[in-house]
Amino acid sequence: MSVQWGAGLHTSSGGRVDAAAYEQYIGRWSRLFVPASLDAAEVGVGDRVLDVATGSGEAALMAMGVVGETGLVVGADVSSAMLTAASTRLSSSSFLPVATDGQTLAFRDASFDAVICQLGLMFFPDPTRGLAAARRVLCPGRCASVCVISLPERAPMWGVLADTLSRYLPSQARAMQLSFSLADTARLGHIFDIAGFRDVRVRSETREGSFESFDEYWAPIESGVWAVAASLPRTSRNEPAFGSGRGVHAPRAIRGQWAAGDERRNVDWERPGVVPVPDGQT
Repeated sequence: MSVQWGAGLHTSSGGRVDAAAYEQYIGRWSRLFVPASLDAAEVGVGDRVLDVATGSGEAALMAMGVVGETGLVVGADVSSAMLTAASTRLSSSSFLPVATDGQTLAFRDASFDAVICQLGLMFFPDPTRGLAAARRVLCPGRCASVCVISLPERAPMWGVLADTLSRYLPSQARAMQLSFSLADTARLGHIFDIAGFRDVRVRSETREGSFESFDEYWAPIESGVWAVAASLPRTSRNEPAFGSGRGVHAPRAIRGQWAAGDERRNVDWERPGVVPVPDGQT
């Protein structure tokens, strides 16, 4: 089989975004880490915030709650389908969706008081270019933050599925493993160095959530939150051809619930203009 990827990991060419499925699978985990990202970027009332790779707007929604009516959150994404989903969800004068490449960012220099990128940088063809663009549009003396996924074994919500699908779809293995491409803290510090930031801090944070059943975990995946997973061949029982969903190594059961703990690397950087020194790496 082959999959023609669209602009952005979670959309296929010409396809729309199933916002409900995306929210059930990606959103429920992303929101656990958004408050830390907003704190690291020092987002405050009245700020102009750029949310790079906004997706369906999970981080933008929380940022809007912080900046209030006097602030503005710009959601930037390379995928028009994602922006449509975000615009439908965040119908407010405080949110502005903009279609632009995260590696170039079509904004004037020093346009924003804060820049955030929630679970997006690892999918950039050139993450360093993306960081350089973020530095350019950030006001002097202000902060920005990025959140990326840790190692596959530290993020079972993604890691188990990616490893399983990679075995059955080796031609798609590289795309599957992109989620973990910035898990190495030394590499994170290095690319911030190249982009010209200083006072960089890299830290690991862990959150845990649960599912009432395996079906709750699997349903949004089958609905198409990952284009490659949705396009798997089906059996007569509407199960992926590699076997029943229950045959996939699932998140562990705790007190009758399906649970998965995810670890992320949170990075924040301040005062652009000088070579950064990574601090507090774990």
